[in-house]
Amino acid sequence: MRKNEIYLCLDAPAKINLYLHITGRRPDGYHLLDSLVGFTEYADRVFASPADELSLRIQGAHGLGLQGNEEDNLIMRSARALRDSFGVREGAALTLEKNLPVSSGIGGGSADAAAALRLLARLWKVDVNDRDLSDIGLKIGSDIPVCIVGTPSKMSGVGETVHPAKPLPNCAVLLVNGGEAVSTSAVFGASRHHSSESANWVPPDDFEGLVSNLLPLRNDLTEAAQQASPVIREILSVLEKSEGCALARVSGSGGTCFGLFADLSQGDVAQKKIERLRNGWWSVLTEFRALRSEIKQS
Repeated sequence: MRKNEIYLCLDAPAKINLYLHITGRRPDGYHLLDSLVGFTEYADRVFASPADELSLRIQGAHGLGLQGNEEDNLIMRSARALRDSFGVREGAALTLEKNLPVSSGIGGGSADAAAALRLLARLWKVDVNDRDLSDIGLKIGSDIPVCIVGTPSKMSGVGETVHPAKPLPNCAVLLVNGGEAVSTSAVFGASRHHSSESANWVPPDDFEGLVSNLLPLRNDLTEAAQQASPVIREILSVLEKSEGCALARVSGSGGTCFGLFADLSQGDVAQKKIERLRNGWWSVLTEFRALRSEIKQS
């Protein structure tokens, strides 16, 4: 970074599908969804600074598998789309700190792309709003619009319709991944659910209400995700048997599962036990993010 250069940073938080119903299928094969989405404090991080050319550098604990294919990364595809849409002639040096597992059902790639769009709109001084960025992002990934919003939301259609939801009650969220990348297209293709009802979501007042309202709902992709990655079934079983776990579910198309606990102390006990029993699994104890992540500048 050159002296006096603008340097921007933005969290790209994990996206959690608290429930996910498949309500239909369009003639072009795309599935129609109804989902309640929350975002966690644990996140990837995207950095941007001015440059003559557009480039992406990937680092972090889960970045190795993405290296060597930077040009096709969702971040770069989104950046080029934004630049082309508004005739931007500048470049940017982008860096992704990859803390979330790849192909894991928690929107890592989409969250990264959404963060990049927000950062570049600021860096390039492009006059856009969230709707404009969502329209650009939707052509690249169906989860990008809800990740642009970045707060609890009801998502429907193929991802184009996003309505803000009330903040989720305070609780602990234990994320667990067995280390197997899961193909989203393969899971959707194998799913037998195509006609679930949209949920009449009632915002809860507390953690008990959150669990009670979620219990009648489900993730329609669970069975297909377990077939694609059998370790998901084992993770769910371990979470469900963990003391204090009020709800365990797979997020998105897998392979990350989440367990909800009333507080961090209960979640910490469960995480430590899982780490002892399955030291090859990735796990993170976090909380739901109440506010949208904000761009930091230095």
